[in-house]
Amino acid sequence: MAGHSKWATTKHKKAVLDAKRGKLFAKLIKNIEVASRMGGADLDGNPTLYDAVQKAKKQSVPNKNIDSAIKRGAGLEAGGAEYETIMYEGYGPNGVALLIECLTDNRNRAASDVRVAMTRNGGSMADPGSVSYLFHRKGVVIVPKEELAEDDVLAAVLDAGAEEVNDLGENFEVISEATDLVAVRTALQDAGIDYDSAEANFVPTMQVELDEEGAKKIFKLIDALEDSDDVQNVFANFDVSDEIMEKVGA
Repeated sequence: MAGHSKWATTKHKKAVLDAKRGKLFAKLIKNIEVASRMGGADLDGNPTLYDAVQKAKKQSVPNKNIDSAIKRGAGLEAGGAEYETIMYEGYGPNGVALLIECLTDNRNRAASDVRVAMTRNGGSMADPGSVSYLFHRKGVVIVPKEELAEDDVLAAVLDAGAEEVNDLGENFEVISEATDLVAVRTALQDAGIDYDSAEANFVPTMQVELDEEGAKKIFKLIDALEDSDDVQNVFANFDVSDEIMEKVGA
């Protein structure tokens, strides 16, 4: 999953630019509202909401926006929307498999946005189930390195169900079963280790290796998909070398 992880790290660096456009803030707020509606407004009793709030705070979403989203979701404040999660499946250039996770209050708009982005950028839609089998749902925690060694992180999370710790350059990535995500995140907190995000993601079981041209094409497609307000996450099964990643990033 190295290529996908590198892309996640690149997106993390782009977060400030995304925030300036307002799109990232809006998506983080939507996540909070939905988590509050599903599990209640109590952060201690709703780990999904807790993680959504922590992620928003890491991206400097104002506390008043976070509080309002929690209240809207829990029905304590007017203005909440009825969002539904929809997963679209497809293929990008070079046969890269894509899972496109939408959170929307307008199913037709979401479907149209995804289809247009795919068609204009060399992608194609796929039938439900034809792509999802290439991914497993996993817990993924991103830990900034700072002064940490890999062994420090490993020691903190091993007994909590972590399966592996990957070095992403500026961050460590802790992988676990999705059901162990809260235990892993809590173990890091208990060890005094800060983390940037903790969420359940779809991790590919096999990868398509891309050259520079292929990498540019898939990144362009992912950018187009994520430009939709309804698209929350895009998961893909590509892999690229460090050298190509640096060229494409530049």
